Amino acid sequence: MFFHSTRGKDKSKSFEEVLMQGLADDGGLFMPDSWPEVDLNELKGKNTFLDVAKYIVPMFTKSSFTDEEVLEVLENTWHDFSHSDLAAIKELDDNKFVLELFHGPTAAFKDFGLQLAAAFFNKSLTKQGKTAIVLGATSGDTGSAAIDACKRFDSIKSFILLPDGNMSEVQRKQMTTVNSKNVFAIRVNGSFDDCQDIVKQAFQERSFLKSDQYLLAVNSINWVRIIGQICYYFYAAKQINNFKEPLNFSVPTGNFGNVFACYSAYKMGMPLNKIVVAVNSNNILHRFFSSNDYSKNVVQETISPSMDISIASNFERLIYDYYMDRDADLCRKAYASFPSQPIHLDKSIWEKSKNLFLSYTVNDGDTFNAMQKTYKKYNYLIDPHTAVASEAIDALSDLNDNKSVILSTAHPAKFPNTIKESNLEIENMPTSLSEIYNLEEEVFHFPASKELIFDFIIKHNQ
Repeated sequence: MFFHSTRGKDKSKSFEEVLMQGLADDGGLFMPDSWPEVDLNELKGKNTFLDVAKYIVPMFTKSSFTDEEVLEVLENTWHDFSHSDLAAIKELDDNKFVLELFHGPTAAFKDFGLQLAAAFFNKSLTKQGKTAIVLGATSGDTGSAAIDACKRFDSIKSFILLPDGNMSEVQRKQMTTVNSKNVFAIRVNGSFDDCQDIVKQAFQERSFLKSDQYLLAVNSINWVRIIGQICYYFYAAKQINNFKEPLNFSVPTGNFGNVFACYSAYKMGMPLNKIVVAVNSNNILHRFFSSNDYSKNVVQETISPSMDISIASNFERLIYDYYMDRDADLCRKAYASFPSQPIHLDKSIWEKSKNLFLSYTVNDGDTFNAMQKTYKKYNYLIDPHTAVASEAIDALSDLNDNKSVILSTAHPAKFPNTIKESNLEIENMPTSLSEIYNLEEEVFHFPASKELIFDFIIKHNQ
């Protein structure tokens, strides 16, 4: 299995090259040269998440690692999960299920993809005798999951940029209370877009790196994160009905990585009826799926902050694979003037959307209502991101003929103020979250200055 860029110039890349490079040199995102085909009959015999992962992950890694090496990595990849099988499935009623992805150490779904990426990062760095820097921007859960996944590896130093604004106190403290010599939380006086711009400049310039050092991408543009997420879709489908009937998956999304992982599982053979793209008031994706308008707007702060984005980073993969039938020239032209100019697809191409996708946008008021409604009806507490996905399922009558799975992407205890405003109570606080309230924060404050932040990295990159 080799990989190539959605924009056509980076080709024949091995798994290890894609892992360590992150973003393609031509600005595109890496894709597998072809979709591997899953034998569902074989997967039916896999009873745990790890069993499923041991079947799925090696499909993508053969260009760099033997299957035996990969299986050894996977044995030690996912750690500090509070649930015995990593993910859990809650049946709300006969047709509605919740896939709980918040049992990892940072209580968010990103532990699945980032722990996998970190394990392979360390495998490659150890083999090469090199070190790496992780530099990332976060609007919520990515930073804490990246820090937790990478902190146990001496070969990696993490510098995570936190914008001023809308993340919860718990989310912030998960990053600022980590007592580790290879972790640096940087609070930037600016927006998430300001932080993301600095990260993009870092990947272009790489001026703070040593000669034998990698700069690693930990956001969902890194294909290895997608692999980790593909695994739990197959796991859920196997557990719920053993692949007998296609399911609906309602996915709360910002950068589209979680949706694209669901689409990837479908391309690999998972039975699927519809993917529900559930978004908050930052609705660039809903505008695309409902009216063929993929245009950047100003970000609005909401009570579901991990979805507060203006551009969905992973969406290019879907444009390339699903709408443009892997025509890299078309994809490159579509993105040549974006985001200054919106993307509008030819109507005949865009209308393919209805075959597989539905979308729905949920404002804060309806998010509160969905949290309250779910608790009252099922005695089940959900966080605001999960509430967006739940409300989308309830609002879309087209889904009634198939069982629906709501992705619960974060533990409600990560958003105590929002839970309180909903007149609800958190009854079971994960130990990993309750302990951080008593820990001292260590955070470095900077203006949104590339030069000052790069100088700081150089100083601490010894």
